[in-house]
Amino acid sequence: MKQLIKNSTICGFVFFLIGIGELLGQQLVTPTKAVELALEHNYGIKLITNRLKVAETDATILNSGYLPSLTANAGATFNKDNINADFSNGSSTSLNGAESSRYNASLDLNYTLFDGLGRRYNYKLLQEQHKLTELQVRETIENTVEQLFAVYYNVAQLIQNVKANETLLNISRERLTRANYQFEYGQNTKLGVLNAKVDINNDTINLINTKQQLVNAKRDLNLILGNELKQNFEVASTIDFIAFPNKSELLDNIKAKNVALLQADQNIQINKYTINSNKAAYLPTVGLTGSYGWNQNDNNSASFVAVSTTTGLSARLNLRWNLFDGGGAITRVKTSKLNLENRELQKKQLELRIERDFNNAWDDYENKLLVYKVQEQNIVTAQNNFDRTKEKFKIGQVNSIEFRQAQLNLLNAELSRNQAKYQAKLAELRILRISGELLNTEF
Repeated sequence: MKQLIKNSTICGFVFFLIGIGELLGQQLVTPTKAVELALEHNYGIKLITNRLKVAETDATILNSGYLPSLTANAGATFNKDNINADFSNGSSTSLNGAESSRYNASLDLNYTLFDGLGRRYNYKLLQEQHKLTELQVRETIENTVEQLFAVYYNVAQLIQNVKANETLLNISRERLTRANYQFEYGQNTKLGVLNAKVDINNDTINLINTKQQLVNAKRDLNLILGNELKQNFEVASTIDFIAFPNKSELLDNIKAKNVALLQADQNIQINKYTINSNKAAYLPTVGLTGSYGWNQNDNNSASFVAVSTTTGLSARLNLRWNLFDGGGAITRVKTSKLNLENRELQKKQLELRIERDFNNAWDDYENKLLVYKVQEQNIVTAQNNFDRTKEKFKIGQVNSIEFRQAQLNLLNAELSRNQAKYQAKLAELRILRISGELLNTEF
């Protein structure tokens, strides 16, 4: 038995040194650092950012229709003909293989002076779509940050759960050592030793499972962060809750800051411009065409002019008015008006839903915060109960079953406290997201 104790002490010291080495080598990822990594490396954010670049490119003057088109044209023609020609003075000639050639080059300019204000509203529509994409980027970032913290705090909770299970296992090992002593000196039966071994096995299995859950959760977190972390990292387990202003003040801010409502407003504005763009089909289109050209003809000997060269500038103003296009323009205008009406109805429906979600989130946060405070008090009670039970167990006033129950009560209290703490924090983050303040908060 003494040799067993000695070996156990040596192994414990070795594991302690290994644990210290691992701890020193672990990278601490704070909430702020996690957000920074997600913003830089998360693939969902990268994809939506590229969409924003596309929308930004589409909303430039180069895609507006305001600029003219300039085209360069050039050509050459070569002829070799057999000609029989009778002239007006009565003479005639016959040519075999008479050669002639023509060359031309021009710059052609086309510009729409007026198109019924269609391009004006199309340009504004593109600008509003760019703003809408910016809001979609913000929504993606908010969702990613909320998802990030759901996984981040799950990792933090599992780290604390591992520590609680390790403590439970150490207590069970001490109990087995005591049971072996008592059995050797005839103070206990073999049943006490066997019960202690069973509890150690159960505690070991629970610890193994919890550690595996922690490994999986760390992989989930690393996936959100674009796989930028090494496997061996830690997260911060401490939490500070935000002192919210009163509920009505947050509710008033939702209309101006909630990203879903802002997108609804943006879609309404886009539909208004769509209506005006479709109405442009009712008005005429005025266009300007200009050309500067050079032409040279090298004629055969049957022609009166051997070589002719012309250069010149031409311009043309044209007007086109589509008086009736079979009803297509009327249909498009009516459809866009109905779409606008639907967008306005959707916004009203969204306002009601968001208000409901906010009220639910607020009540959920208050309840979870209260549960966390109660669980904190429960920890103190469970710890006191375990300490007293442990002392009574040492002097034989409490059996192993009662000791084990006090041990499990303390563990369950710690696990429940850990869960309540992080659930309350996630409920707080949901309030921040609904109220539009998530990205304005320091983590």
